[in-house]
Amino acid sequence: MDITWLSHLTSLEHLDLSGTNLGRVVHLLPVVNMIPSLKFLSLSGCNLRPSYGSLQLSNLTYLETLDLSFNSFHRPITPNWFWGLTSLKFLDIRENGFYGQFPDEIGNMTSIVKIDLSSNNLVGMIPSNLENLCSLEELYVSGNNINESITEFFLRLPGCSWNKLTYLHVDSTNLTGRLPIKLEPLSNLIYLDLSLNKLAGHVPLWIGELTKLAVLDLSNNNLDGFIHEGHLSGLESLEILWLSNNFIALTVNSTWVPPSNLTSIALGSCLLGPKFPSWLRWLTRLEILIISNTSISDTLPDWFWITASTLYTLNMRRNKISGYLPSTMEFMRATAIDLGSNQFNGAIPKLPIGLTELDLSRNNLDGPLPLDFGAPGLTKLILFDNSISGTIPSSLCKLRSLVLLDISENKLIGPVPNCSVEASKNAMSILNLSLRNNNLSGEFPSFLQYCQQLVFLDLAHNHFVGTLPTWIQEKFPYLAFLRVRSNMFFGNIPEELTKLANLQYLDLAYNNITGSIPKSIVNCQRMIATSHDHDHAFVGAFQFTIGLSDGIIDTVSYTENFTVVTKGQERLYTGEIIYMVNLDLSCNNLIGDIPEEISALLALKNLNLSWNNFSGKIPENIGALTGDIPSGNQLQTLDDQEYIYI
Repeated sequence: MDITWLSHLTSLEHLDLSGTNLGRVVHLLPVVNMIPSLKFLSLSGCNLRPSYGSLQLSNLTYLETLDLSFNSFHRPITPNWFWGLTSLKFLDIRENGFYGQFPDEIGNMTSIVKIDLSSNNLVGMIPSNLENLCSLEELYVSGNNINESITEFFLRLPGCSWNKLTYLHVDSTNLTGRLPIKLEPLSNLIYLDLSLNKLAGHVPLWIGELTKLAVLDLSNNNLDGFIHEGHLSGLESLEILWLSNNFIALTVNSTWVPPSNLTSIALGSCLLGPKFPSWLRWLTRLEILIISNTSISDTLPDWFWITASTLYTLNMRRNKISGYLPSTMEFMRATAIDLGSNQFNGAIPKLPIGLTELDLSRNNLDGPLPLDFGAPGLTKLILFDNSISGTIPSSLCKLRSLVLLDISENKLIGPVPNCSVEASKNAMSILNLSLRNNNLSGEFPSFLQYCQQLVFLDLAHNHFVGTLPTWIQEKFPYLAFLRVRSNMFFGNIPEELTKLANLQYLDLAYNNITGSIPKSIVNCQRMIATSHDHDHAFVGAFQFTIGLSDGIIDTVSYTENFTVVTKGQERLYTGEIIYMVNLDLSCNNLIGDIPEEISALLALKNLNLSWNNFSGKIPENIGALTGDIPSGNQLQTLDDQEYIYI
């Protein structure tokens, strides 16, 4: 790309090339240096090369704003050409892979108002000569490795601009120690983020003197003690209060009225209970409420649903909150609701139209599933471990955006609805489907052939009958986990099943499967891969078709309700799902030899072939077992026969 023409624009003051691929432009900075009138320059996300670091730009004496963010230089923070631009007021070099100590050169930039060094690989304490930055208002150092005392950090901030500071982002920097008991008020501070550090001790009272503070984030530390009205009553401008994942107890008077501007509260894993916090009723602008695992053991008051009507995110999981879900729930603005692991009763009402994620698992809900869910954009629906009864309604077929559906451990009966008419119009998006532990019947659900992105399928512990479909290879190219144990499937293991290259967990136990084990089982490459290769294989399998957003990774690796059978017992699995490699064909009517190919499945963590009718010898290299397969009663005299698999 030729950009030499830019040098002719000698009166140019504002130049924004952000998002343009300039990686192959050799003379970029010399050209820019020929525009002395420049006041604003943005080269954000331009794929700039590390070699730009040593060039000098002596002509840019009027430059006030420089944005070099998102370029991944991956070079030392010094020397770099931009440290000589002492006229700068705004410098943004975040997410560039810069490494080394925080540079002393920062102290020479006496005009600086905002500096963003976040998400690099800088180490150590900020330099002491920051005391020269008397115009500093915003400091962003998040995502670096300071790994020193919070007290020392505050001492390094410039005293001459103490009352000018408005934004202070120091999250994810490994700050240690206790917050200072006394501190001169940062009277203009608007945003204070100290989250994701190693801070300990009590929250000091000077927090309550930050009268202009709009955002306070102390979450994910080791803070303890109490927070009361003295910490909060002076925060009249507060909009966001995040204290989650500390050891803090919120002890406010029942008559306390919180700051009226609050829109976001996150107090997860703090102590609020046992009573439901009555002060929430005064918050009319609340959009995010996270009070999960807060030791609340109470009936949800009726007024709460008025407060909740403005929420976009509601998370109250892992408490002992009881009550009913109201019919007015459909009028909420919510996009994500998590009430899992509580004691809610009654039926599931019609849902908010904009809802995309719902978790009501581990409650006491009963009655049928809604005939009209009311939320066509649902992507995650998690309802396991309730007492939901009746049949699965055909309205479920209309949830075209579902990627995760878990309705296991309920009292559902009858066949799975035939969604083929709906599904044939457009392939379904579902990646993870669990119907385990119900009383469902009928043949292998035919609508699943339209779920061509399916990764995880669990039909175990139902009353399904018939043969396993031969279309399984064609329709499930990404299938990694298949559990159909404890049903009434019969017939042979289809060879198509063993040609699923991504298959790593296959459980056909406790059915009426006949015939022999196909030698093509060796085609299951994920049962062969070493643990090092396995991680890459798991990720690579979906990358080019599904994409690996955080939500997709969460869905594929969802283990909230994933059980495995080992040593004769079914247990909740709590490890990394990508490392669970299993083959369980036990308690069927399989015959013939155990194929030698099974010994090639080196990644197997669990192999169970017990209670079949195999003959011949045990293949070599399977658990160092040798000799003929025992027949008759040779094993009957051994103790703990439930642990004998072959």
